[in-house]
Amino acid sequence: MKIVVSASSRNPACPWQVQLDQHVVSFRSEAEARAFVATLETRLQAPHPLMRDAWPASVGSAARHCPPVHRTS
Repeated sequence: MKIVVSASSRNPACPWQVQLDQHVVSFRSEAEARAFVATLETRLQAPHPLMRDAWPASVGSAARHCPPVHRTS
């Protein structure tokens, strides 16, 4: 997975973004974006047992980042 942190002018309220391959997540600060990447990389490197249950809908991390920006190409 390609992970890129960059400044963005698309959304002034959330001027930083993390690009995960084709998916983009916006953040209010560079620190929040880099903390997200650090957590993601830690989780990706962790051992993963097979999960039989669906992932919970109320994970809670959504409150830490801005809503998705829908791109029109």
